[in-house]
Amino acid sequence: MSVKTFLLPDLGEGLTEAELVKWLVAVGDTVVIDQPIAEVETAKSMVEVPSPYAGTVHELHGAEGQMMLVDAPLFSVLEEGAVAPAAPAAEPKSGIPEREVAQSYREEERAGAKAPASEGSGNVLIGYGTPEGLSAKARKRRPRTDAGTAPATASGVPAAAPRRAPLVISPLVRKLARDHGIDIATLNGSGAGGLVLRSDIEAAAAATTAAPVARTAAPDVEPVRAAAPASAAEGSIDARSGLGISTRTPINGVRKTIAQAMSRSRSEIPEATVWVEVDATNLVRMRSAMKGTDPENTPGLLAFIARFVVAGLQKYPALNSRIEHNAQGEAEIVGFEGINLGIAAQTERGLMVPSIRNAQQLSARGLNAELARLTEVTRSGKATVAELTSGTFTLNNYGVFGVDGSAAIINYPEVAILGVGRIIDKPWVVDGELAVRKVTELTLAFDHRVCDGATAAGFLRFVADAMENPASVLADL
Repeated sequence: MSVKTFLLPDLGEGLTEAELVKWLVAVGDTVVIDQPIAEVETAKSMVEVPSPYAGTVHELHGAEGQMMLVDAPLFSVLEEGAVAPAAPAAEPKSGIPEREVAQSYREEERAGAKAPASEGSGNVLIGYGTPEGLSAKARKRRPRTDAGTAPATASGVPAAAPRRAPLVISPLVRKLARDHGIDIATLNGSGAGGLVLRSDIEAAAAATTAAPVARTAAPDVEPVRAAAPASAAEGSIDARSGLGISTRTPINGVRKTIAQAMSRSRSEIPEATVWVEVDATNLVRMRSAMKGTDPENTPGLLAFIARFVVAGLQKYPALNSRIEHNAQGEAEIVGFEGINLGIAAQTERGLMVPSIRNAQQLSARGLNAELARLTEVTRSGKATVAELTSGTFTLNNYGVFGVDGSAAIINYPEVAILGVGRIIDKPWVVDGELAVRKVTELTLAFDHRVCDGATAAGFLRFVADAMENPASVLADL
């Protein structure tokens, strides 16, 4: 075909949708293989999607801000030297719709198939790659025999027809069928040659749910109607409050992931909270003295606190763990040999928690450098999925927002989170005398299934003592 359509690829982690944030090309632009053509935001991170084809952009199949499903058409490219079709392109020779051809193409890539060098570079984006050397011969499908004709036995009596394999090539269609409990082999696909499409699964699912609803609904009960689109609902009156509705914002992307994780944390984790006020005067003074002699290499206060937290987790490893279920369904507390310290960071895309891998191997200066790097890549949307999902304990500095404390929600599936409030001047008793000191509040929320209050209090007191007497603690780290 002269026009090639590229489908939104699987971007990893089993994600099924992404928001089209920005087009980097326009219709009529010339593109080369691996040139970024769009920015999309998944529930994990922002990524650039490169083109597996070279040619002229023929069509963009989505608008900026639109949610795009995996395997949905993303853009079409007119190959170099080809002439744009004056009318809608005819079906491929194989008889399979172009949408499914493109899906098949992606499946061949993921299976390790090869294609001519002119059609792809072999580069990989999380879950897909452009092919490197698939010959035309290798791409040919073996002809299918008529599924309705049963082979005859030696005696001439027709044998029972074997159960044919379902005609489906899209992994998304297979997943949709599993989610609805539908056996694909029982469906007659509406696609060419009986190919099972997404619409077939949706129709089958609707048919299985419509019958029970029809049987149980009372005749005088008005059936439930689908919610109106957000654009139509804006400007209407809210029945509950009587106020006009000004906006409706879909919960998707990163915000959807945050909402799901927080809901799961609250519903599954029996958390408890302990807190303590800390005199951080000596820590502030020590850092000020260091900055006076070596301003370029002096760690920030958060880096020092992070170092104390890491030392505390090494002493109280129960807080650096995770609860999982084994093959028998029994709960287990899983401990780790290292510490991936997550740092909560507020960004324009929501609250993100990138983690410092093997933080126990770093000094305060090393932690400071990683803090700066992770903050930058996270706020720019360039943090990797691994950096955003590999934490084993979270440190949250909400003091930068001018608050003293917070009833923090544990970052599921971790088992604890430590919050640090603002450092402010407060009256404090020192050696029996009233003095003005630099005081902050530490708050620890922990999963009561992995430890009791004594462990949580011991860890919190360790970090507090380290902040109050930093020089003596750092001498042993």
